[in-house]
Amino acid sequence: MITMSFDFVFQNVKALVPKTSSESSLVQSAVNVGIKDGKIAEITSSPITGTETLDGQGRLHLLPGVIDSQVHMREPGFPHKEDLEAGTKAAALGGVTSVFEMPNTMPATTTAELLQDKLNRATNRAWVNFGFFVGGSHENIDQLATLEKKPGCSGIKIFMGSSTGTLLVEDDATLERILKAGSRRVIFHAEDEPRLRERKHIATDSRDVKMHPEWRDEETSAKAVERVLRLAEKTGRPIHVLHVTSQKEMQLLAQAKRNPAFQGRQVSVEVLPQHLLLSAPECYDRLGTKAQQNPPIRSEIHRQALWKALELGVVDVIGSDHAPHTLEEKSKEYPGTPSGMPGVQTMLPLMLDFVNQGKLSLERLTELLCENPRWIFGCTSKGRIEKGLDADFTLVDMKKRFRIENSWIASRCGWTPFDGMTVTGFPVGTMIGGKFVMRDNQLTRPLGKMVSFL
Repeated sequence: MITMSFDFVFQNVKALVPKTSSESSLVQSAVNVGIKDGKIAEITSSPITGTETLDGQGRLHLLPGVIDSQVHMREPGFPHKEDLEAGTKAAALGGVTSVFEMPNTMPATTTAELLQDKLNRATNRAWVNFGFFVGGSHENIDQLATLEKKPGCSGIKIFMGSSTGTLLVEDDATLERILKAGSRRVIFHAEDEPRLRERKHIATDSRDVKMHPEWRDEETSAKAVERVLRLAEKTGRPIHVLHVTSQKEMQLLAQAKRNPAFQGRQVSVEVLPQHLLLSAPECYDRLGTKAQQNPPIRSEIHRQALWKALELGVVDVIGSDHAPHTLEEKSKEYPGTPSGMPGVQTMLPLMLDFVNQGKLSLERLTELLCENPRWIFGCTSKGRIEKGLDADFTLVDMKKRFRIENSWIASRCGWTPFDGMTVTGFPVGTMIGGKFVMRDNQLTRPLGKMVSFL
């Protein structure tokens, strides 16, 4: 028996741990986990004792703290939609321990001062850990190499196609300059802006949200992906393509990952739960503009292509793209309605339900939500159950059934497109630094800290 006393002990839990410290492949083991001073201090099959304990009874699963690497918390600028306090409450209730927030606020996060302003706003208010992306723009290229190394910066974000906010870099010359300015991975919203402008009449003429995926069609996304892959190969810069939605994009990205010119993990890929779950036209018939987002939810052939890419290992990350708007804003006439939906609170429950359906394994899901964000974004003290790392955990009951309802949503917008859906598999604890921020669907107190990046 190990005689050291720990601050907290998880007893008899099914933990998802790496086979070795140098491997990312995970194995499910029945273990006891000891926490001391906010760090993982022991992982063992031997009995251990702690000041406080939780017995998983061989039934509960202990995951590394889930990372949502794409959220829009809308602060500053749009507090009626969301703010850092409410958005991170939603994250905690959804089993998420760290969020990386996007720069398209008002003002956009493009300077060291505006990055620091967000860090100040999050300190002592955020319920979960936080990092912030800096937006790459025409005006700040010369500062990007410095900005990406600032404390709390999760990386550089580029909007190739217009979306919520004012950040837009649509020409290859500027994109190439940005890719040459720094070394960390650059993340992309990949839609081709010239094609969007050419096709905007489809939306304005129809005034029908079902035409949203027709306006922002597969070619709009694929063309942008082709461009960014070409530039990434030319510059050697690592890239991360957000919210991939279409069959053609996945074919291009799979091909790029096989290309010897892209060394190792130079290209990484994200998919959203809503694109894995919903398809057109059904989602627009049922949800109307609540289903509207950029890039759009597409037809069933594309949904199936995303699942195939996930199965083949082309997909590296699941993110929520949490992007709330009020129901009043969503009730306007299309295309005057904003794109985006809340998702940080429902991301993990939806994905756990897929695990219970046999769509993917819990080990694979843990790679997508924890292990892979760890290396992609360089937050190496997170995302893994290993001695010496931060004691951030998501405790899951894979048999718990839960009905998602608008009344459960903590975001200021107060709604979810998944209202009325029952899932199997649910987070019953969110722990940060060895202390619960959520237990049995009850919040305790804000515990979020700034995430450190390599």
